Amino acid sequence: MSYTDPGRPAKERAEHLLGLMTLEEKAAQLVQPFGWQAYEHTNGTITLTEDFKRRVAETGIGSLYGMLRADPWTGVTLASGLSPRQGAEAVNAIQRYAIEHSRLGIPILIGEECSHGHMAIGATVFPVPLSLGSSWNVDLYREMCRAVALETRSQGGTVTYSPVLDVVRDPRWGRTEECFGEDAYLISELAVASVEGLQGDSLSSQESVGATLKHFVGYGSSEGGRNAGPVHMGWRELLEVDLLPFKKAVEAGAVSVMPAYNEIDGVPCTTNTALLEDILRGAWGFDGLVITDCGAIEMLASGHDVAEDGLDASVQAISSGIDMEMSGAMFGEHLVNAVRTGRLAPEILDRAVQRVLELKFKLGLFEQPYADPDAAEKFIGSKKHRELARKLAAESIILLKNEGNTLPLAGSSGGSGGAGGSGIGGSGKVAVIGPNADAPYNQLGDYTSPQQRASIVTVLDGVRSKLGPERVLHAPGCRIKGDSREGFEAALSCAAQADTVVMVLGGSSARDFGEGTIDLKTGASKVTEHSWSDMDCGEGIDRISLALSGVQLELVQEIHKLGKPVIVVYINGRPVSEPWIEEHAHAILEAWYPGQEGGHAVADILFGEVNPSGRLTVSWPKDVGQLPVYYNGKRSRGKRYLETDSQPRYPFGFGLSYTSFSYAELKVEPQSITAGETATVTVQVTNTGERTGAEVVQLYISDVASKVSRPAKELKGFRKITLSPGESQIVEFEVGPEQLQYIGPDVQPVVEPGAFKVLAGSHVNDVLEAALMVMEGSDGAD
Repeated sequence: MSYTDPGRPAKERAEHLLGLMTLEEKAAQLVQPFGWQAYEHTNGTITLTEDFKRRVAETGIGSLYGMLRADPWTGVTLASGLSPRQGAEAVNAIQRYAIEHSRLGIPILIGEECSHGHMAIGATVFPVPLSLGSSWNVDLYREMCRAVALETRSQGGTVTYSPVLDVVRDPRWGRTEECFGEDAYLISELAVASVEGLQGDSLSSQESVGATLKHFVGYGSSEGGRNAGPVHMGWRELLEVDLLPFKKAVEAGAVSVMPAYNEIDGVPCTTNTALLEDILRGAWGFDGLVITDCGAIEMLASGHDVAEDGLDASVQAISSGIDMEMSGAMFGEHLVNAVRTGRLAPEILDRAVQRVLELKFKLGLFEQPYADPDAAEKFIGSKKHRELARKLAAESIILLKNEGNTLPLAGSSGGSGGAGGSGIGGSGKVAVIGPNADAPYNQLGDYTSPQQRASIVTVLDGVRSKLGPERVLHAPGCRIKGDSREGFEAALSCAAQADTVVMVLGGSSARDFGEGTIDLKTGASKVTEHSWSDMDCGEGIDRISLALSGVQLELVQEIHKLGKPVIVVYINGRPVSEPWIEEHAHAILEAWYPGQEGGHAVADILFGEVNPSGRLTVSWPKDVGQLPVYYNGKRSRGKRYLETDSQPRYPFGFGLSYTSFSYAELKVEPQSITAGETATVTVQVTNTGERTGAEVVQLYISDVASKVSRPAKELKGFRKITLSPGESQIVEFEVGPEQLQYIGPDVQPVVEPGAFKVLAGSHVNDVLEAALMVMEGSDGAD
């Protein structure tokens, strides 16, 4: 038997290859240097670096991180970066050299960032995950993941560091935009779709990549919303909430997991054996690869301070279940010495190498290590993928307010406006004002590569495409940050000439053009007060406030004095708490960071060509002092503060439409079941308005009394349906053990007998209610 025999199982091939390797070659498989440092690109010519060649010749290289990544951290720009074809050719040159010049010819695992599109030049930039979650369209998101996998694999990337499955608990956290929302069930549904979309039917397909689930676990619950801060959480909440999306994604077949930077109850996730071995591999049966986040092992000795030095940190990490280190600084320096000095058992090293090799065999890298430059040129950034990005962005936009049916606007060439909408007429003008009106990078979100200006459609571009440039006025007014009001005069002049004003406000997670300084170790941006930085969101950019940065609020207030209809469009990565805007704006749209086609999507909504159907996946606080305000907190959390109640401004699941929907005839059959049985829930939903529209029908469960305190309501199902005016549909859900169980007093899943409430409606605070009784019997819990 030979490891080169494709007819043998991956496990057997890996075992055979492992037996042929030296200690140094084994250790090298667990190291992942930065891929952009493996080549140089000058005047269209790709040259492999001498350091890369040396490492290949001496020990081989296990993996490369961000071979195709381009951003200020990597130093790869539009001028120095690789086109889709060049990227594929560069990967091929790297793989060819590694196979032909290493002793055993082991191909390299190419790992790439693909949170909302492959982070490479020319790749499609989809909306950020917070936006994708707001679509509540699991099938469309799965289709997006298929497109991302195709773009990535066609260029040679074989593993992606997504999806992000963190449960958001404090939106001050700068990485809120990278998450789907605050509800574990919703995240779980998207997690499964992500694995199915990225990995496809076969990992070895040239249209599939391996999914890496991150950040395992509790990363969204850090102290004070500070990135990588300590997490204070008990096992019951971990099992019931934060671990649930990971469990579902592992069951769907995910092949890789990335532990979080944070510690839980004093134990860093990087060395948490209970999480990595007992739960992930033991209870769940995960047999894939565990890779650290960048710099996580160094943090053990300098940050968490649970290791004496790099050697101690490396031994702790690999012994706890880590298989590969992103960046490879610690493993590359210490693993060989650790084995030779007896600090690390050889079988622990072999265990990690076995897992790396098995994944390479499953990906088909030994049979087909090379990318297809023709496919890369054809599929990356294709028209089909841009159209998908536009559709996703439009389905994700949330209408938060629409006073007097201000929207949709009438007057575009394709739009129909609407009864009661703002008719700007055939010659009326719209002023598009604000720092995000025509700021291309500000609408893309973090983890985005440099872009050609022509590839990004801003809100200004989108409105102009509807009305023509002669009917659209524009002025930025101010920046995202800073106190300069020098643009107010021009903005007021534009607004005074217009019939309607669209204010495009929010935040920025743009790393480009010098926004923020860069942490040279992790690639995260650091807060800076330099005047050129507009970045107020993204990795490493946590806030103490949810108010608009800079003088944006003051700009809106000045514009409002003109007496024109004011429509606010937020482009941002976290909820905004601005009571004055919520009271005085005539309409409010939340677009999050909508991606490269975001401007078209916003304009489609503004002019009624698309009926808004996005719904909030994070509760929107009235004030930062209410935090945490996520909907499924415990019943005992209290009702109010001195100044206000504890309810959010906009609740979880909320979103308006240009039509209206009614709910009736909520039924549960049978009304009494045993703990192992299933009931069928039906509810009739009717479009009572004058437009075709999509509604997100949401199912919640409430356990009336339980031995352990529970949230008042928990999402357990949803359906996105489209109805014509006057049309009704019966929507059906199944409620059984999975929907009724919780982690009981013995920290095991249980369905307790007793009374339950079944609730269905348009959002968590607008539901019909029916009763379900669970009788004694088989508990049916997993």
